Amino acid sequence: MIDPPDPVRRGASDPPEATGPARLPVPAGIGRLLVLATVFVCAACGIVYELELVALSSYLTGDSVTQASVVLSVMVFAMGIGSLLAKRLRCRAALGFGALEAGLALVGGFSAMALYACYAWFGQSRCALVAFSLAIGALIGAEVPLLMTLIQRVRRQDAGGAVADLFAADYVGALVGGLAFPFLLLPLLGQVSGALLTGSVNAVAGGGLVLWLFRSDLSARARWGLILANVLVLALLAAGTLLVAPFERAARDAVYGSAARVAVRTGVQEVVITGGTGPAATGRTDAADYRGSSGRGAAKPERQAAGAGGAAGGGGPLGLYLDGRLRASAGDGFPYHEGLVHPAMSGGPHRRVLVLGGGDGLAAREVLRCHGVVSVTVVEPDSGMIRLARTDPGLSALNRHALDDPRVRVVPGDVFEWLRRGGAARDGGPYDVIVADLPDPGSQASTKLYSEEFYGLAARALAKDGRLVVHAGEPLIRPRSYWTVDATVRAAGLRTAPYRIPGRPAGRNDAAERSCAPAPPGTGRAACGWGFVLAAHRTPRLDLAPDTPALRSLTRDGLRAAGRAAGRDRIAGLPPSTLMHPRHLD
Repeated sequence: MIDPPDPVRRGASDPPEATGPARLPVPAGIGRLLVLATVFVCAACGIVYELELVALSSYLTGDSVTQASVVLSVMVFAMGIGSLLAKRLRCRAALGFGALEAGLALVGGFSAMALYACYAWFGQSRCALVAFSLAIGALIGAEVPLLMTLIQRVRRQDAGGAVADLFAADYVGALVGGLAFPFLLLPLLGQVSGALLTGSVNAVAGGGLVLWLFRSDLSARARWGLILANVLVLALLAAGTLLVAPFERAARDAVYGSAARVAVRTGVQEVVITGGTGPAATGRTDAADYRGSSGRGAAKPERQAAGAGGAAGGGGPLGLYLDGRLRASAGDGFPYHEGLVHPAMSGGPHRRVLVLGGGDGLAAREVLRCHGVVSVTVVEPDSGMIRLARTDPGLSALNRHALDDPRVRVVPGDVFEWLRRGGAARDGGPYDVIVADLPDPGSQASTKLYSEEFYGLAARALAKDGRLVVHAGEPLIRPRSYWTVDATVRAAGLRTAPYRIPGRPAGRNDAAERSCAPAPPGTGRAACGWGFVLAAHRTPRLDLAPDTPALRSLTRDGLRAAGRAAGRDRIAGLPPSTLMHPRHLD
């Protein structure tokens, strides 16, 4: 609450703008409306900065709950600090507000670029996230006391009415900014360009209000200083906008280790494809043998060419990254997808197969290699991923054009909702095999796909003698999460057989998902591989059928050993994960 000035305490040393009504170039009513309009714009910009920090940090680390909690709590704390510090600026509210908005525009506008740069070149962004949350929160918190002083100097009214008007404009602006970010700025401009544009709007609104409406409150020196500051900020933001494209290219090169051949943002995620398109890059040097069947399920030796030689369209093996995480590569795509698909396909009939996720077509590739497959339904939430899997020369070569096979039906849509709304019944009834090729269970976005409710829906779509296989994360890195998946599947009424397939060592940028990490202390085993859970209405048997096609990495003995090794590390008594209590984040 702002107390009215005390005429007894007024002295000759008081600054001109500290007392009395402001001399405005427009009537007081219009001036007050302009102040409230500026409040509206600044509130919209502030909420965009906040959402941009949450979205980008979640994209970089994958844990949206933690990132949102860090950003919101730190920013609210900093807003309180900023409000206290702004008390010293009320005697020069116009100048203070103009300088404040120039600083906020600069810090908020470049926050996304700086956060991404820290992640790309230093490998982590948590410190930068906290620093920007503190800085932006403090600057936003300082706005309200200064705006309260300015609106009172336009036309004095009771403090309660002024606060109500100010907060009404602030909350409506936050609503508009909150809706503009996901529906306008993010899809049209992206995170970096959207933040830079928001900073420019912020600087124009704050600087324009002070330099025009309250120009009589500024000395000539203060006026020119504020003009130069805003011109400098706008010039820097404009330069940043021009450099967005080369910056993003350089950052992607730093993150992915090689030039990104494809980088697109679909309606669901960012998709990046690295590496080449030739036989060496996509593992087609032994394509003829790979398509064949040995009749014994024996692993064939790798004959993929090493290095970049022959990798058209770029060097190195092809790599597929979704939201910054390695999801598949020509180097390890075969062990992962062979381990995911073939144990489930070997346990009985497999005429009708449902693939949940798997928009890259790699799981469908393995399914189609099995004899007797009549139909494959792939349900994938990202239509952009489906399009790339069909049209990108490297990815379509890696999946052997599986999505164009006449036996394959691709359904774009939410996996959970498709099952919930009876998609399986409309597709012709129960399935012999269901393959859940989904993101790791550790991220907030995927928790419902690892819930008891989800597995209950999948069990209803499963034939009486059918099998469900689930990618459940790495049991050595996150054992509680892995065994929670097993407990959740069993809670849905299915019997399980867990197993773990070893993988290859991965680089720094591959460590987030479907890859490897240093050995846990005292285990002597590299935490490098993939954990799966095979489930059925009756206890499934881990084995490979005699007519299993020739595999590159999986053998019958190796699969049985994988089941025995996983069983030795079982964590018993874990509760299942549900929609109301997602335990994978515990």
